Amino acid sequence: RMLTRTPSIVAQVFLLLSIVLVIAIAVIQINQQQIVSPGLKYGIVLDAGSSRTTVYVYEWPAEKENNTGVVTQTFKCNVKGPGISSYESSPGALAKPLDDCLNKVKERIPVHLHKNTSVYLGATAGMRLLRLQNESAANEVLASIQNYFRAQPFEFRGAQIITGPEEGVYGWITANYLMGNFLERNLWRTWVHPYRKETVGALDLGGASTQISFIPEDPEEHFNTTLQVKLYGYNYNVYTHSYQCYGRDEAEKRLLALLLQKSNASANVDNPCYPQNYNTALTMKYFFGSLCTHSLRPANYYPNQLVNFHGTGDPGLCQEMVSLLFNFTACRDREDCPFNGIHQPKVKGNFVAFSGFYYTINALNLSGHFSLDDFNSSVWFFCSQSWEQLQFMLPKFEEIYARSYCFSANFIYYLLVHGYNFNAETWPQIHFQKEVGNSSIAWSLGYMLSLTNMIPAEGKLIQLPLKPSLFTGLLIFLTATALLCLLFLLYLCVVSHHWKDTPHVEHVFIPE
Repeated sequence: RMLTRTPSIVAQVFLLLSIVLVIAIAVIQINQQQIVSPGLKYGIVLDAGSSRTTVYVYEWPAEKENNTGVVTQTFKCNVKGPGISSYESSPGALAKPLDDCLNKVKERIPVHLHKNTSVYLGATAGMRLLRLQNESAANEVLASIQNYFRAQPFEFRGAQIITGPEEGVYGWITANYLMGNFLERNLWRTWVHPYRKETVGALDLGGASTQISFIPEDPEEHFNTTLQVKLYGYNYNVYTHSYQCYGRDEAEKRLLALLLQKSNASANVDNPCYPQNYNTALTMKYFFGSLCTHSLRPANYYPNQLVNFHGTGDPGLCQEMVSLLFNFTACRDREDCPFNGIHQPKVKGNFVAFSGFYYTINALNLSGHFSLDDFNSSVWFFCSQSWEQLQFMLPKFEEIYARSYCFSANFIYYLLVHGYNFNAETWPQIHFQKEVGNSSIAWSLGYMLSLTNMIPAEGKLIQLPLKPSLFTGLLIFLTATALLCLLFLLYLCVVSHHWKDTPHVEHVFIPE
């Protein structure tokens, strides 16, 4: 009996140990598994504006949130020289300035990821105008960019001219994305859709066009003028309009053309928007060479003829001239139509004004948000300064920008107040800013976000504390041990039972 009891206890101990170990290993393996992100993905967007090209590098985790990547800007580079539309006569010359930025980009992105990094080029109003003016020249510029990128290690996804409404909507997406209106992290550090968070409107001022985008009070009512955007599994109906020729540079060319017209095509013209004592000589081609001023060309137009502009620094007269750039009569006093006969719902909520809006406000020594009165008095003060005084007032002094800030400020006033119908009450809801965190507010990030819907997500990799082969081996070994112990115990049980049932013969010893 003692002989069977000892193996039975040993088998029971082994069986119990095996079961405990199997459970313990499985629990540790499940609880300690780490979800490891499959790393980062990168995307490059070239914002080919009318006055310059900017290269942005974006990165996001390779697993995505509701089909849209959680994207951050990691690098920005301004390409030297003018916008790509200026290369219409020498498209081949584009390669050199692009090289400087692209070489820096190559250092920012790990070499093994170069071939999987998508590059997109989006051209805006400068190229839209060139295409209208000379389609074959526009196609040659885009073809030269295609050729340039074929020799690069990245995956080039095309150079395209984006439409005005697309530019407006992408700018709106960027502003709201950076302000956390689409996604925010909760207590558990996971991304969630913010509860009842209002979106902000976007105001973008480029060199050749300007855009306004926002969600109207009643999107259903303005169904024909809104675009539907889907992000992170939610739909948004955004009103957007892009005004061609109302970018800062093109609007100023139209002003110069009007001033020349009013001076009866004299070679010497007073400009009330230029600072006092500022003089410059510009060729007729400089301002009449654009499609935006084509209708204002004089009969005796000679592209290389010089016109001398003399600054008079007259704020009142500058305002009067700027008002002539807007057609306020086309609407015939319809409330939902501020200028140029364009339908626009009433502005609603907070707005962020970036690009050209920000740079002009910054030059006036204003920032963030402020009252309309403060803005007007700053503009009046700035426009009354002489060219000599101005050089000490500006944080960064560059002639081509410095001479035009007074014009830009008056243009912004007319565009926002008489164009978009902001008033003294709604003006403080406009926040003038350049970036959020380290990311620029520009249409390019919105473009990237929309395009990441087409970039396949990678599954998360699960890293376990035990290697799968070791885990499987241990599981098989312990399960086999438990089964053998169980079989052995069953065998002992049967033997013990059999032993009890065997009839015992008792020997009776009879003493002799």
